[in-house]
Amino acid sequence: MKLLLIASLVLVGVAILLLCIKIILLKDGRFPNTHVGGQKAMQDRGISCHTSQDKQKRAHRTLQERLDEAAKE
Repeated sequence: MKLLLIASLVLVGVAILLLCIKIILLKDGRFPNTHVGGQKAMQDRGISCHTSQDKQKRAHRTLQERLDEAAKE
């Protein structure tokens, strides 16, 4: 049982080290941006991240909302 636990911990440790090689060794090492908004091909097609689209929809105000806001001022 102990041998299995030690073997699994070593295996997980090696996997983490292998995944971090680029990040650890490079001066400006970082994880690549895999979000839809960060992909040039998606930007060229006009496709954006769903969180960005939601933010834009929430920021959009109707004419009535803008008139009500202007009336308050």
